This record gives sequence, structure tokens and C-alpha cells, in this order.
Amino acid sequence: MIRSLTKNDYQIFIKLMDEFYHSTAVAHPIPPEHYERIFREATGDSPYARVFLIESEGRAAGYGQVSLSFSAEAGGLVVWLEELYIRPQFQGKGLGSAYFSYIQELFAQDAVRFRLEVEPDNLDAIRLYRRLGYEQMPYLPMYQDFAK
Repeated sequence: MIRSLTKNDYQIFIKLMDEFYHSTAVAHPIPPEHYERIFREATGDSPYARVFLIESEGRAAGYGQVSLSFSAEAGGLVVWLEELYIRPQFQGKGLGSAYFSYIQELFAQDAVRFRLEVEPDNLDAIRLYRRLGYEQMPYLPMYQDFAK
């Protein structure tokens, strides 16, 4: 089952984020206050961020976060698949594929592009994304952080 995060999911969401950001799927951990920020953003009225809880066997199996933006290059709404975390004991059961199908169906009417990033050594994720039709973009990611 995949469903939108609610305010009642605070404890499990924070735990899932902490597991994800201390796994090999990410380059480095993030400050715990970022967990709080995305929780507030996703459970408020934000038009930019959505979080989905993934459940299996009656338990929290993981979560996914999407961010929405408009792209001139793509010509419309871009759904950024920011995070997808499936707990190790639930991996290999089709939950990642089910999540992608759910998100694509949810945004099918409005989105012109689905986009994601992956750590180069996360080979299982790369295989899944390629199998689902994702291609590598010819861009070098760059960023600049501002303290808040």
C-alpha cells in the first residue's frame, strides 16, 4: 500500500529518514532538522513537496518523496523523485516498481518529465531505474547551499 504521509506518521517517518540517510544509498547524512522541515512541508499545504509512506505486511516498508517544479527545457511540470527508501527486509519484493507506477499514475495528467538522481555505486537502484525507462542525463550536478 502506498499513501500520502499524514501528521500521525511523524515518528515512523523520522525513523525511516534517519535509516535512509545513514545507508549506503546516499553520499552523506543530513542534519536531523532537515527531517523536520520536509515533514512540515509535506504535511502542510505546500505545492512543492509530497511524501508517501510505503507499507507492506502491515508495516512501514519505506517512503518516497517527490518535489515539483516547472522546467522550460522539459516544457512543463517536472516531478523530481527526490528520495526512495525501501527497508532492506522489504527489498526485492517489487515495492520500488510499485512506487514508481503509483507516482507516474498520480502525476500522469500534469507531468511532462519524471527525474531522479542516484549515487553511482547504487547499482541495484540504477538497474531498477534503467529497467523502468530512465536514462542518464548529460549534466554535471552543481549546487550552492545557503544557511537557513
